[in-house]
Amino acid sequence: MWAICASFGLTITVPAEDNELLGELAGVAVSTKLVERTAEDLGHEIAADERAVVVPPETDKPVAPTLYLGVDGTGVPMRKQAVAGRKGKQPDGSSKTREAKLCTIWSAEGRDQNGVPVRDRGSVTYSAAIESAANHCDDSQPPEFTQRAIREATRRRFHQAQRRVILGDGAAWIWNLASEHFPDAIQILDRFHAKTHLADVAKSIYGSTSDLTFTWIEKRYKELDSGNITALLHALRTHAATNQDARKCLDYINANRQRMRYDKFRQQGLCTSTGVVEAGCKVVVGTRLKRTGMHWTVSGADAIIALRCCKLSGRFDDFWKRRSAQHHAAA
Repeated sequence: MWAICASFGLTITVPAEDNELLGELAGVAVSTKLVERTAEDLGHEIAADERAVVVPPETDKPVAPTLYLGVDGTGVPMRKQAVAGRKGKQPDGSSKTREAKLCTIWSAEGRDQNGVPVRDRGSVTYSAAIESAANHCDDSQPPEFTQRAIREATRRRFHQAQRRVILGDGAAWIWNLASEHFPDAIQILDRFHAKTHLADVAKSIYGSTSDLTFTWIEKRYKELDSGNITALLHALRTHAATNQDARKCLDYINANRQRMRYDKFRQQGLCTSTGVVEAGCKVVVGTRLKRTGMHWTVSGADAIIALRCCKLSGRFDDFWKRRSAQHHAAA
């Protein structure tokens, strides 16, 4: 069953579609439940293989001059027992989801017609799971997701790139991970997240439809893009005493101002957007695990996420070769 799925590349579609395609392409009639169990079983094997220290760095192609590492999270709808007692965003304080965290590495040596860096085709790899990035006082090892990011960076030879860049949305855990484990990397706050914060401030002060709102936003965007953080902070301080959103945004920019030198980053030809990471959250997790009516266990979700990361990162053939070699050695 695994071999049939692998040969037709059916492991990243939903089970019902796999079932139909197996019938059409291979003439094999299997139940949807069998496809589901097979996909999860294979995903568990891939997840174990991903955690194995014996998986070597990828040495089949040269390391790009600049490599980007981005991390983000997205909610996965869970079964009730998987979120029991967890705090969330529901009106009663409960949760319906668990966060799958994604680590993405890519290069962007190409440029579009405006000179903006463009992701290099085939350069993106993914590693993700429902894991914690929080440090625990009694733990001798880094958090699970931090270990995942380190493994992915090792496989991609991130440390060998001439320039290494960490992109994030401003969450403290991202910069803690970057500073502790990739201290030489350039840290960049996603420019569109910064602009979203500024737009929210303008709407809070002037309303969502006022001409003053759009005028204020335009000025702040120009200051941000030109690297005039001093003027930007002055504009926010004007409203910080009377507006909570302005006060929060002021703190946000103060904390990240060194990561918001977009004029300098642009001159250096660096990406300033986490679009690749956000797209990864959608293609790796969203399109498969967030369909209408789906609810997952942590184990089941992690298995499917591992399978999708492997397939979408172009690593499925390598995994299959290792698996076959192990089975032959055991025989």
